[in-house]
Amino acid sequence: MKSIYRFTFLILCACICVGMLSGVEVSAGRQKLIPGGMNFGVKFFTDGLLVVGTADVTTSAGLCSPAKDCGIKVKETIISADGKKLATSEELLSAVDQSRGKEMVLAVRNSDGAERQVKVTPVLSTETGKWCIGVWVRDSTAGIGTVTYINGFTGDFGGLGHGICDVDTGALMPVGKAYVVDVNITAIDKGDIRVPGELKGTFGKDVRGEIFKNTQTGVYGNFSTLPASLRQPLEVAKKKEITEGKATVLCQINGKVGEYDIEIVKVYKDSGETKNFLIRVTDPDLLNATGGIVQGMSGSPIIQNGRLAGAVTHVLVNDHTKGYGIFIENMLDAQ
Repeated sequence: MKSIYRFTFLILCACICVGMLSGVEVSAGRQKLIPGGMNFGVKFFTDGLLVVGTADVTTSAGLCSPAKDCGIKVKETIISADGKKLATSEELLSAVDQSRGKEMVLAVRNSDGAERQVKVTPVLSTETGKWCIGVWVRDSTAGIGTVTYINGFTGDFGGLGHGICDVDTGALMPVGKAYVVDVNITAIDKGDIRVPGELKGTFGKDVRGEIFKNTQTGVYGNFSTLPASLRQPLEVAKKKEITEGKATVLCQINGKVGEYDIEIVKVYKDSGETKNFLIRVTDPDLLNATGGIVQGMSGSPIIQNGRLAGAVTHVLVNDHTKGYGIFIENMLDAQ
């Protein structure tokens, strides 16, 4: 059994909203942001190697898992091996095999950011003939998202409304390098009962920007090339101003950004960082095109009373016409 396996996933549910401040334009002391709504792609490489599992290695003496025995846990990140920084799973695989069974020192970071060193002794796998430690790691992912707000002066952005998380463990993935690229939507799978729909597409080759922060409330970075046909800046709505009732959402369907009717069904004033209000899609055109909220729409900006109120974050699996939104102020707090 191979103890290390490289995972490369196209996570179409990683719907990334991108935002930027439109400068220090103010109205009655209010900040203004350019609302987005257009799709984009992201290629994400982790800072170190995210541990997604441990496994037993078959040896001549029986089964054992050196990684598990030395205390390495799922959702932790392996940073280096014998002082050499690791960027890919292949680099760890090579370092372990070249040890020839000699004890190694790995630098490991937990989900709270604390780092420690662990000693691990590789074992020889009778199945592969290679030295192994019994760990599965991930070093990259990719996905499709939607721009939320943009800073036309600096190109800075923040977005998604939730973090880019590992598909298996749910762990927030540590940013090493993350690039924004063009995306061409080739198909829309409509949502159905307990089966969320999704946007499917292909990535362009040109890099349009970078992502520097991946947080629970979204991702943040910088556009080197701004999207075309930007809208006029909107004032930011305060949390207390967001109410139940009519609103709209900006999203890109069939190649262009449109504004569609939704309803804010419930506002959760003390809901914490994310899932701050419940929305329902009411626009017949959007329902006809997507069936409601689909994977790839997270980050779509929500507008109420002419102000930027927040962004789409999640779809309800038992009702694809409904989903959660995040307060725009919560996204800005983490920028």
